[in-house]
This record gives sequence, structure tokens and C-alpha cells, in this order.
Amino acid sequence: MITPDQETGTKLWHLVKNHEHSDQREGDRGSKMVSEIYLTRLLATKGTLQKFVDDLFETVFSTAHRGSALPLAIKYMFDFLDEQADKRSITDPDVRHTWKSNCLPLRFWVNVIKNPQFVFDIHKSSITDACLSVVAQTFMDSCSTSEHRLGKDSPSNKLLYAKDIPNYKSWVERYYRDISKMPSISDQDMDAYLVEQSRLHGNEFNTLSALNELYFYINKYKEEILTALDRDGYCRKHKLRHKLDQAINLMSGSS
Repeated sequence: MITPDQETGTKLWHLVKNHEHSDQREGDRGSKMVSEIYLTRLLATKGTLQKFVDDLFETVFSTAHRGSALPLAIKYMFDFLDEQADKRSITDPDVRHTWKSNCLPLRFWVNVIKNPQFVFDIHKSSITDACLSVVAQTFMDSCSTSEHRLGKDSPSNKLLYAKDIPNYKSWVERYYRDISKMPSISDQDMDAYLVEQSRLHGNEFNTLSALNELYFYINKYKEEILTALDRDGYCRKHKLRHKLDQAINLMSGSS
């Protein structure tokens, strides 16, 4: 069942088959094992890891069971997306769901799940990378609004969590629904929150470098951004075009 390894004496397989990750050596006997045996072993390992995967998903997609209060920025951002949908008369709930999934779970959390070395000082081996990709794919499927269809030719990682996907999807829907019911965050509260975050993390980032990168982007799309600010009523009210023009001129003079 386990192909011996010359150095350690064993070779471990977790949530992927032998031939599904890059360490496969040509002629390795493990690749010839019957797929049903592989799937049985994968299911057994999946059962061992199930609680940890469930805990991760429950923490990410919960406003209560997370150990800390939901960041104000998430509520503010989701309300902004709902407002934009209302302005454009978008009534399809799948569109709003997809917007929220694309801007937070699929942009941030998937990246963290697949690349724990971004957060922790650890080495990520190829087999660990392959296993985390299975969890990340399950996470992405849970955020999808399309039907999860499987067939006999579907990859093993899709089959592993097929029965769990509907439950995870309900968690995502509950998460978005719970956030929409929370009290709105005023612009003043959001400004105060950002000022406090800047104070707490003021010495952890190079703000001048970040501003310089923003300047390069804004300067590249200057006309499009200024035109958009002119067309938006809120931006006109707060004279954001004039303020941005001043910032661009200041940066241009400095450079």
C-alpha cells in the first residue's frame, strides 16, 4: 500500500493520489495501484482532517464563532457592494454573492490557505502544497453559486468533499446574510477605524513606498480616474477630484 522511500523508508500520501503531484517518479509502483484503493485511503485521511477543515471554514464564514469581532471593513465593503447593486438595479442575488466572494474569500482567504508560508515561518513541501490545493479548491467550490456536478471522470479531490460542499455553501450564504443584517457602519466610524489601524500598525509598513506605488497606478490611469470622480455625486460633494489633483501635482513636483 505504501511505496518505500530510500531515505525515510516510507512515502506518505494525504489528500492526493501519487500521480497527481509533481514528485512522481517514472516507474513508481504506487502509480499502478487500483484507484478504488487510493480513494479508500484518501477518504480515511480526509476523515482524520475533517474536523480541522470544518473548523477553518466555520471560523472564516461566521460572524459569531471567530474568536474576535468581525472587522468593520468587511461590513463596510459588503454594504458598499449592495449599494452599487441597488444603484444599478441588479436584483439577481447570485451577482451580489459573486461580488462578495470575489472581493474577500476568493481574493484573500484562498491565497492564505494555499500559501501558509505568507503568514507562518514554515517550509511548504510539494505534497503539502498539493493537499492545501485540495482544501483551497473545496473552499472555492463552496463560494460558487453554480451547481456542483460530478461524474465518474471527476478528479479525486472533487469527489472527496462532494458531500460537504452543500453544507459549506449554506455557511457562506448564512455568513453574507448575517453581515447584511448587522448595523451599518457610518463613514465617520470607518474613518476612525482606519486611523486606529494606522496607529496600531504604523511601524510595520513602509507607507512612503506604498504611496509611491499608488501614485504610479493613479498616474497611469489619471484621466479615467479623474473623469470617474467628476461623474460621481458623492465624489463631487467632497471635492475628491480636486484633492486627487493636488496630490498628483505634489508627487509630480517631488519626483
